[in-house]
Amino acid sequence: MSGIDELADDRALLSRTSTAERVADILRTRIAEGFFPPGTRLSEDSIGGALGVSRNTLREAFRLLTHERLLVHELNRGVFVRVLAVEDVADIYRTRRLVECAVVRSLGEPPFDLDGLVGAVEEGEKAARAADWTGVSTANIHFHRELVAMAGSARTDELMRGVLAELRLAFHVVDDARGLHQPYLVRNREILDALLAGERATAERLLARYLDDSRTRIVEVYAKAVDDPAVTDA
Repeated sequence: MSGIDELADDRALLSRTSTAERVADILRTRIAEGFFPPGTRLSEDSIGGALGVSRNTLREAFRLLTHERLLVHELNRGVFVRVLAVEDVADIYRTRRLVECAVVRSLGEPPFDLDGLVGAVEEGEKAARAADWTGVSTANIHFHRELVAMAGSARTDELMRGVLAELRLAFHVVDDARGLHQPYLVRNREILDALLAGERATAERLLARYLDDSRTRIVEVYAKAVDDPAVTDA
């Protein structure tokens, strides 16, 4: 199975006191990175052997990720990486707009702690110079996670971690990482510049427009992608 060899490298992350949550963390990351694309059936034997964990621990990790909407259990078939419906993608963006814009709106008075955002913007620009469009996608996710982290809320961080991981399921279906993510590098920089200048209202306006435009684009291309039987029947 694709990704199993790489997954075995993660075994070192598990200690003798490893839990289903740690296994879920590893699988969540691997799913987000595209090692297990949407529609992939996850083999208990292969994954359990690679990580060196019991069947019960692995099943509990699967249950956790199913609750997070990253996996789906199909009766008599097994556990699969979820293929999002088009409506799911639109709903993810509605959630993002509510949360991310609220975070910017509630930042208080400048100056803001923007080190994380600066790092994410620079990461994306460096990846673009190297024509690493998957890296640009990852940096873009980091940008939005760092933005939400400015709220200083562990609950909001957890919510957005799940939302953004779910969104990456859509990204992996659309085979155009450059087209999806390159246009937003400049917009990330614009939002950062507004916050550096202490212009919170401007940053919120830019972010809202950014998310609306991104939703329109991704829903459009994703709807075409999932029309492909090779995706829906994977």
